[in-house]
Amino acid sequence: MGLRGWWWSARGLRVASSCWWPVAAPGPAAAGATSRRLCAGGAPSLSYQQLKDLKKTSVLHIDVRERWEVDRSGKIPASINIPLGELVEALQMDPMEFKERYNQKMPSKSDPVVFSCLAGTRSKQALGFAMSLGFSRVQQYAGGFEDWIKHEPPETK
Repeated sequence: MGLRGWWWSARGLRVASSCWWPVAAPGPAAAGATSRRLCAGGAPSLSYQQLKDLKKTSVLHIDVRERWEVDRSGKIPASINIPLGELVEALQMDPMEFKERYNQKMPSKSDPVVFSCLAGTRSKQALGFAMSLGFSRVQQYAGGFEDWIKHEPPETK
């Protein structure tokens, strides 16, 4: 039967099937209007506050905008930049090569990963790519960089 359908705690997140919630959330029964479920398959995207809370855990946040966009406008703090055109290759790299290229540990297929872009279109594509490669705990921040900067300033070089 494995872990599917069983509650377990890993890296500060509660997991049931392919859905994950911040520890503060009470679980799927109460994950309605106040705390959206974070499931890969067609679930609502993360809000600003949900992303901010998840960033306190060991979630990997990948910004799929082009490098020139990040250089020009800045980035959401603690995100790494992997342009959408490089993402499929990057997610299949040797872990040592990934670490060397992106200065970050390569995520396993069961690690929580959040994708963002400018306004949600590319992050939705990234979500689909990751799911097709077998990543099971992926989500998007559809508001993207445009939404983040409404709440706080970006990180710049």
